[in-house]
Amino acid sequence: MRILLTGGTGYIGSAVLDELVGAGHEVVAVVRSERAARAVEARGATAAIGEATDAAWLEPLLADVDGAVHTAAPAADAAAFDAAIANAVVEVFGGTARRYVHTGGIWAYGAGEALDDDGRPDAPELVAWRLPIEERLLESSVSATIIAPGVVYGDDRGLVQLVTEAPRDADDRILLIGDGEQHWTWVHVGDLARLYRRALEHEHALGRVIGSDGSPTTVRAVAEAVVAAGGASGVVAEGADASRARLGAEFADALLLDQRASGAKARSLGWVPEHEDVLAELAGRSRRSARAAREDSAA
Repeated sequence: MRILLTGGTGYIGSAVLDELVGAGHEVVAVVRSERAARAVEARGATAAIGEATDAAWLEPLLADVDGAVHTAAPAADAAAFDAAIANAVVEVFGGTARRYVHTGGIWAYGAGEALDDDGRPDAPELVAWRLPIEERLLESSVSATIIAPGVVYGDDRGLVQLVTEAPRDADDRILLIGDGEQHWTWVHVGDLARLYRRALEHEHALGRVIGSDGSPTTVRAVAEAVVAAGGASGVVAEGADASRARLGAEFADALLLDQRASGAKARSLGWVPEHEDVLAELAGRSRRSARAAREDSAA
């Protein structure tokens, strides 16, 4: 298929680009600069340089593809950006069989011990803007799937660094976000990219699909893995109010959500995560660091 992709130089989008190209799809990557164009072309995509929120520019590109994946996440005005993409997709893909995969997020579901992919979202203030856009897509005649990634990790990137690189106290203990007992639902970026491809290639629209490796893990457990690897002397609860003061209230409230999802709907599509869980990833990172240190000392 010929696929239009936004966010092809980003954390999730670059993994999706590699997955699609590796599966034999022709990818047209929307970028805003020559530098970004060179980056996506080096990964096997065709670059389209322009402004994705310009309907007069984007809609002809959409008309010339078999499907589209939206992973771009601008630093500012994300609501307006996503709304503009959705408007263009509804205009061009509405009433057709062309697949559209839109990026949502796990936080939109709110807290829960068994989050249901098709359950009613209960978004905190930080991401409440997502819901009207998603509902418009789902209620339209677009063949749309909304992937809601868990907390994405892998390739030494992602929000896991809010824990692994968190400030330490005077005793070199990691400051936990809140008390650290909240579970985060996780997914490796490589596994997530494969889920996007499965959704894109599926014969039907899938509604909302949570990207979860099925191993929700507490913030405290992640921090303790850093301690076990020798990266800190211990952990200590910061408290919710202190976390809000440090990180900003809206962001902290999202990070304080206790969220557990199995990823059952994704697995019903035949998707099976290849990466065990975030703790195994951290253990592997520790082994790689130790090996590198030994090689440096022996050089």
